[in-house]
Amino acid sequence: MAEEKSPRSVVVVGAGMVGLSVAWFLQERGVQVTVVDRAGVAAGASWGNAGWLSPGLAIPLPEPSVLRYGMRSLLDRDAPLYIPTKPDPRLWSFLTKFATHCTMRQWQRGMQAYRPINAQCLDAFDVLTSNGVEAPTIEAPIMAAFEKAGQADDLRRELELILRSGQEISFTEIPGDKIAAEVPQISSNVELAIRLDGQRYIDPGAFTQSLADAVVARGGRIRTGFTARNLRHGARGVTVEAYAGEPEHADAVVIATGAWLDELARPLGVRTPVRAGRGYSFTVPVEQTVPCPIYFPATRVACTPYQGQLRVAGTMEFRSPDHPLDTGRVASIIKASRPLLTGVDWTKRTDTWVGPRPVTPDGLPLIGGTRVPGVYIAGGHGMWGVTLGPVTGQLLAEQMVLGKQPAELRPFSPVR
Repeated sequence: MAEEKSPRSVVVVGAGMVGLSVAWFLQERGVQVTVVDRAGVAAGASWGNAGWLSPGLAIPLPEPSVLRYGMRSLLDRDAPLYIPTKPDPRLWSFLTKFATHCTMRQWQRGMQAYRPINAQCLDAFDVLTSNGVEAPTIEAPIMAAFEKAGQADDLRRELELILRSGQEISFTEIPGDKIAAEVPQISSNVELAIRLDGQRYIDPGAFTQSLADAVVARGGRIRTGFTARNLRHGARGVTVEAYAGEPEHADAVVIATGAWLDELARPLGVRTPVRAGRGYSFTVPVEQTVPCPIYFPATRVACTPYQGQLRVAGTMEFRSPDHPLDTGRVASIIKASRPLLTGVDWTKRTDTWVGPRPVTPDGLPLIGGTRVPGVYIAGGHGMWGVTLGPVTGQLLAEQMVLGKQPAELRPFSPVR
């Protein structure tokens, strides 16, 4: 792609963690930004997720064990992975492409792509929190817990592969009789835990809102209720047209619409599809303070300290991003988690939520320029949109303003 002129103004379509991070880092480089969103700040996948900042675990989703697990899950209604059985040619085409990437060779290639941005992602959060974003990041390990000790074999293998790829992660095994001293919420039914050190977590909704407030405080505009319909080039640069209301004009546009990315990206020649892998969460009261995030790999349930309570999140559900919440998925998470947690009041569940994580078939996000001058993409991060949102914004802003693609973004090109 030809080198493009540095933009003085940019419209960012999408007010989640990724889009707002792009806006903030563009402002750092003197660019005037307007952020538009169909609903509001953190209205998609950014509000109710687990809020982990886990560079040690940010890896490509397609992998041989995921394919095997997926095949076993198809007939289990309570399985963390849910794929509707009704005919959907586009979904099955996506899943077929996903399956072709579930090889060790593809995973290793993807891991080499992730390593450089994983190494920078926490520093990008520190830049934000040192310069006007008031919500904190909290340092804490992630405690991966297993009802049966033999269930830890898959995580051990994954951690060994991560280390072998060159990515740093520190972990320690905790026997069952020592776990409660570190995390009292993990029940005596758990035989083994693996503590993953050097991670952090946030309140994702509060952090994203604080990021939005910082963008506005620095002179940016945020316009909600704006559903982008089309992009048009003209004498004024790029125009973003909406289904209702006045359009927005700027020198360049960044599409950061998460699971809805295809709607605007496909007409631009972006061939990598993005599907919604929907996750569920809810909040429950606890008897004692939760010291750190808790992960149950066998059931794919992630728990996080949240406003004095515990946020419980799980499921990968391949449905339309706007499909209504399925209470059966919530019941499945509770069924899987109840025997493994103690001191939790399941009867006082609040904040029940579903949000669409944007998943690509090769497990790599889409970050960079398109074949259309002045139009960029930032999305498709799957489960790592919170972890990698700020570093995505930092690197993409650099590319847009300096006109040169950072080496870290080459594997994530939207036109790959």
